[in-house]
Amino acid sequence: MTGTTELAQRWQGALMNNYGTPRIALAKGAGAQVWDADGTQYLDFVGGIAVNALGHAHPAIVDAVSAQIASLGHVSNLYMAEPPVALAERLLQLFGRDGAVFFCNSGAEANEGAFKIGRLTGRRHMVATTGGFHGRTMGALALTGQPGKQDGFTPLPGDVTHVPYGDVEALRAAVTEDTAFVIIEPIQGENGAVTPPAGYLRAAREITRATGTLLVLDEVQTGVGRTGHWFAHQAEEGVDPDVVTLAKALGGGLPLGATVAFGEAAKLLKPGQHGTTFGGNPVACAAGLAVLDTVAADGLLENTRRLGERIAAGIESLKHPLVSHVRGAGLLLGIVLTGPRAPQVQQAAQDAGLLVNAPAPDVIRLMPPLNLTDAEADAFLAALPAVLDTAAADGEAGS
Repeated sequence: MTGTTELAQRWQGALMNNYGTPRIALAKGAGAQVWDADGTQYLDFVGGIAVNALGHAHPAIVDAVSAQIASLGHVSNLYMAEPPVALAERLLQLFGRDGAVFFCNSGAEANEGAFKIGRLTGRRHMVATTGGFHGRTMGALALTGQPGKQDGFTPLPGDVTHVPYGDVEALRAAVTEDTAFVIIEPIQGENGAVTPPAGYLRAAREITRATGTLLVLDEVQTGVGRTGHWFAHQAEEGVDPDVVTLAKALGGGLPLGATVAFGEAAKLLKPGQHGTTFGGNPVACAAGLAVLDTVAADGLLENTRRLGERIAAGIESLKHPLVSHVRGAGLLLGIVLTGPRAPQVQQAAQDAGLLVNAPAPDVIRLMPPLNLTDAEADAFLAALPAVLDTAAADGEAGS
């Protein structure tokens, strides 16, 4: 097995530098545990950026993928196969609404699908939120409300107005009868698990319905149980979006995204107007079915709600001077720090055998698998005080 140092050298010699060089080379995983190429073990609270809903090497996914690839692999969009049909039927059942599904490979692609559905309304104006993240392809990047990610790539397609996240009146002022769609994340995951005020999504529904505008909810990060509901907007009655985009946890580690549309929005795309070679791949869809089956059979929605509350309460009960508060829902949590120490916390956690993510200078994001155990949650909480102490000390030394 190649060690971390040697693999980093090979990475730098062969891959583009768009990510920089990652700090760790992971070699294997089991559940919420991973081991790097040098044999060091970590408790994984990143989960492949909220992708590994069932952790690493879950037997249900391994068995489903192995059986599918052994019988029928890729078929393209020229032929039907049962797994994508079954997964689409299952998703619509979980939404509890009539609609139609377009499968793709990622969240960015799912949002590109929503972008094109919006164009087919005949309107051109779009509304998104500051701080929002919808992907890095050109259409999705135009919707992303993080200017730093757009630098170097303007002009971007479309007439997009960004409004402050969670501000109902700003949204109301921006949406007109020329607006094709409004796109919102129920929780801004990439922005550090930022949560809007209660009632925000329902207000967005009322505003968009009044102008005949589509409401698109980007549930790429919050969907498939991440917040303790199958889809985060289901925590609030009366939202009923026109389009929901999914990815990340849907494939349990395989590349799988979906644009799910309801009502008239589900009828806008016609043959030849959109497509993808790999979307709806039977192997990825078999993994998706295994994820949904396991989340339901193992009671992981309840586990996610319970452990999310336990972790959030445990962190806040520390009353550590480096912690301001915890936000988010379920197992998508943001530890908001009292200062810009997130990189130090991330490094101290790694040194202590914990993988966490620092999406902003003052936020640590937690996205462990939905089948996290009580013992693993407690191990994280037990290790966190020393991690925060080390980060605080490193910050003081560097200031």
